[in-house]
Amino acid sequence: MATTTEVPGPAGLPLLGSMFDLKNDSLGTFLAAQREHGDVVRITAGPPGVRATVYGVFSAEGVQQVLATDSANFRKDNAFYQELRESFGNGLLTSQDDDYLRQRRLVQPLFTRRRVDSYAEAVAAEVRAVVGGWATAPDATVDVLDEMTRLALRAVSRILFGTDVDAAVEIVERAFPVMNDYVFRRGFSPLNIPREWPTPGNRRAAVAHEELYAVCDRIIAERRAAGTAEGGQDLLTLLAEAESAEDGSFDASELREQVLVFLLAGHETTATSLGFALHLLARHPEEQKRAHEEVDRVLSGRTPGAADLDALPYLTRVLKETMRLFPAAPAVGRRAVTATEIGGHTVPAGADVIVSSWVTHRHPAYWEDPDRFDPERFTPEAEASRPRYAWFPFGGGPRACIGQHFSMLESVIALAMILQEYALEAVDTEVPVTSAITLRATGPARVRLRARTA
Repeated sequence: MATTTEVPGPAGLPLLGSMFDLKNDSLGTFLAAQREHGDVVRITAGPPGVRATVYGVFSAEGVQQVLATDSANFRKDNAFYQELRESFGNGLLTSQDDDYLRQRRLVQPLFTRRRVDSYAEAVAAEVRAVVGGWATAPDATVDVLDEMTRLALRAVSRILFGTDVDAAVEIVERAFPVMNDYVFRRGFSPLNIPREWPTPGNRRAAVAHEELYAVCDRIIAERRAAGTAEGGQDLLTLLAEAESAEDGSFDASELREQVLVFLLAGHETTATSLGFALHLLARHPEEQKRAHEEVDRVLSGRTPGAADLDALPYLTRVLKETMRLFPAAPAVGRRAVTATEIGGHTVPAGADVIVSSWVTHRHPAYWEDPDRFDPERFTPEAEASRPRYAWFPFGGGPRACIGQHFSMLESVIALAMILQEYALEAVDTEVPVTSAITLRATGPARVRLRARTA
């Protein structure tokens, strides 16, 4: 294919480009740009002088190039990642180069399949606690996105901190949404005022930032004072003990930053997948019936464990299809180091590049009737027929999410336990969403519960 430097894209408004479109509906803007202009698009936003330009890359082959094949050329050097670093530190999510490689080597042994599988019992205990409260839900109705956010946060907090769950959960529930909105708004604004200026938004963010750091510092200090015998084998203890001759160990600041990454990123992805999976099943009775039948046949009423994951393939397909339709990280940014050819177009050096699972997961070249919920898209045969990066909810390449097996373990266990207890009927038939750091619902996802057992 011949290369051209002219990258197509929406014209937008004469002076402001696509600024309002991106602000009001960034995911819809990316999707429309792909449909109208192809798999590599150029989108401008903002007035002259502070205008931002972003290049969207939407084909599976282009995504693979950005995240994997040419990943060294596409770095986390853009304004969004700088805002993330200032808010959450230079942990595994935001670090680069030698810092990242050192952190990854220290953390990797904590995320082996055997280690992650050992957390299944703790996950089941938190599912039991959250679902147990549904028996008294008013009108037998719950918002499954809210409930799964609470569940996922409690589960990752227990695995991180052991018994110190409630202290972390209360603060994260209050502070994280504030930081989520603040980082996203600043990361994609063409012009920001200094964080130090005492505006209402800056003050709210500063308070939330201090609360998140303080709870992590307090729990870390208490755990170190108590010693390993008290701490047990929770993830915080293992992080504090992580050490190698080549990489040393984490100092206090690094330890806090890793804890924040796992606490925040670790609950958002799983909560999104679980909440939308429940809502989709509530809207699709035939698929829900198949899921109930598999759970009943495989588990016969017992609590699922890590060894049951392979025996629950339909539940896994339900979750994968959910992550196709509602990926927790719907758009991921990078910055090009050098000019690069992608899909017959030249992306210039220094360009901000977006790959969007929201768009690629709906690409008609890979997905027939892409808006339809169909777990059969994820049979082994169907998966083998598609390009590797037609589906990438956990990213890919050397920066792929280190916690993806934990997310799947927690999601399958939770979904199975909920379906053992309840049949679901959707109250809200559609759930509007928007994109911040992660995918967020802008309306309720209520489900009516019917107990399956006396």
